[in-house]
Amino acid sequence: MARKKKELPLLEQITITDVAAEGKALARVNDMVVFVPYVVPGDVVDLQVKRKKHSYAEAVAVKFHEYSPLRSEPFCKHFGVCGGCKWQCLKYEEQLRYKQKQVTDNLTRIGKIELPEISPILGSEQTREYRNKLEFTFSNKRWLTQEEVVQDVKYDQMNAVGFHIPGAFDKVLAIDECHLMDDICNHIRNGVRDYANEQGLTFFDLRTQEGMLRNMMIRLAEDEAERSIKELMVVMQFKIVDPAEEVQMKQLLQYMADTWPEITSLMYVINNKCNDTIGDLPVHTFKGADHIIEEMEGLKFKVGPKSFYQTNSRQAYNLYKVARDFAGLTGDELVYDLYTGTGTIANFVSRKARQVIGIEYVPEAIEDAKVNSAINGIDNTLFFAGDMKDILNQEFINQYGRPDVIITDPPRAGMHNDVIDTILFAEPKRIVYVSCNPATQARDLSLLDVKYRVTRVQPVDMFPHTHHVENVVLLELKEG
Repeated sequence: MARKKKELPLLEQITITDVAAEGKALARVNDMVVFVPYVVPGDVVDLQVKRKKHSYAEAVAVKFHEYSPLRSEPFCKHFGVCGGCKWQCLKYEEQLRYKQKQVTDNLTRIGKIELPEISPILGSEQTREYRNKLEFTFSNKRWLTQEEVVQDVKYDQMNAVGFHIPGAFDKVLAIDECHLMDDICNHIRNGVRDYANEQGLTFFDLRTQEGMLRNMMIRLAEDEAERSIKELMVVMQFKIVDPAEEVQMKQLLQYMADTWPEITSLMYVINNKCNDTIGDLPVHTFKGADHIIEEMEGLKFKVGPKSFYQTNSRQAYNLYKVARDFAGLTGDELVYDLYTGTGTIANFVSRKARQVIGIEYVPEAIEDAKVNSAINGIDNTLFFAGDMKDILNQEFINQYGRPDVIITDPPRAGMHNDVIDTILFAEPKRIVYVSCNPATQARDLSLLDVKYRVTRVQPVDMFPHTHHVENVVLLELKEG
């Protein structure tokens, strides 16, 4: 006999009191913490518990009794289903306040180190259409909203181009409009979707690994002065198993080239693997260049289909200005730029340094970094590709010199302990730590505390309407 499913409680007239991790808010009910998406502090709601442990629960709001004065009207039709931009319902000034609090709490509770006064967060001038890169997934398993579940949906309506539903790897929400990028992105995505449906092209099935259309990546570069789109890259990803599909692929690419002359770089990848990563696959150019050019303070940066580049270009400029200011360069310093990517920070600070050495894991990114130095006439940079913990060691420092300043911008996981040990061995006068995850940054700062003190902290909002926040910290070598 099947076990009877335990009935989960309905919590009535609960006041939301704070924000929590992953863009959720929280309430306290007796001794239990309840995590709730798509609500804001001050909302009074009925909560249907979906999952319950001893000291916490996860719930959804099923009825609003009072709306918080902190609430903002969501502007996206997909809000609440998509899983992105979860803070649209929270006023932007409140988003900034909570991000500031997130940085303070992480550095204080996890770092447990002496801190200076933390500077007010730098908000983003643009809060919509601020991204320069988006990726969309093709799927033959469209996610159905609650309203659609009760309708008679035919199989030929199940194709989708959009974003993965959180917690459902094989389901994709069909996106009609997204406000994260310029509207040209919506036209291209929807136009390709309509063409594919009309021509009977197959959309990928993540479970059976069948289907031709897999993924679409769009990148754009703005004119720095005009604030208009200067260059546009689209990379299509296909699974091709027979000659007929190759013909269909070429016809689709030609349709895209004819329909959107704005596309300056139209590329494609044939990916017959079981995942969508393209780092180990060749990228073919169908039309135009194999890259776009981003500009920052007069510098040009080549960005290819595999390149890492900050996805909020305008706010990245402010972030890098903070990093350069914290570095305190006079023109005589040897700078190590760890996790350099395409050398953006390295080239950005090179004018004020004697030499900059950049290290990065992705070989293609390092090649772009070298090109970026060359096209800007910068001759005081060196770049090395490889795993940070393997390259950055005592032998490397003995060969290339002990750095005066280290700038580090690691991935969300933070720095490997071996890298931290090498930094402590190198003993630069200053360390500028740029982080997209204040929690792992705080952990690393506590390890560096044996020789360094934190003297400046500057949070920067790169991703409005999300819980993500960047943070820049200056560490200076302790005396004695």
